[in-house]
Amino acid sequence: MKSGGSSAAGPDPSAGSAVGAVTPRVLLAAVPVVTLGMLSFVPSLVVAARRRRAFDWLVCAGFAAANAAWVAWAVLTPAQTRGAEFAVDLLLMLVTTLGAAAYALFAGPGRRAAGALAAGAE
Repeated sequence: MKSGGSSAAGPDPSAGSAVGAVTPRVLLAAVPVVTLGMLSFVPSLVVAARRRRAFDWLVCAGFAAANAAWVAWAVLTPAQTRGAEFAVDLLLMLVTTLGAAAYALFAGPGRRAAGALAAGAE
């Protein structure tokens, strides 16, 4: 007699590895969201350090520049902002927060990592 959803061989080991592979990416994507964009360069820095590709370093530099622009803009604008000043502040915050989180989530593994994952799956 079979029980609910378990098999005689035990739990599927690939299910745990899929969760283990996604969890660091989700935690890395949470960094800019939790810090409201102040550490937006961290996920792209980690991705660039892992992949060692010029494009990833360029993305990291872009997020660092956007972060620096946002900090400079926040220092130079008064506490009460309206209109264009508010729009620029909001745009910089959204780019540094949501853009960095999306990049961390959807930047797939690099060529080396994809090859290692495929070799491990066999």
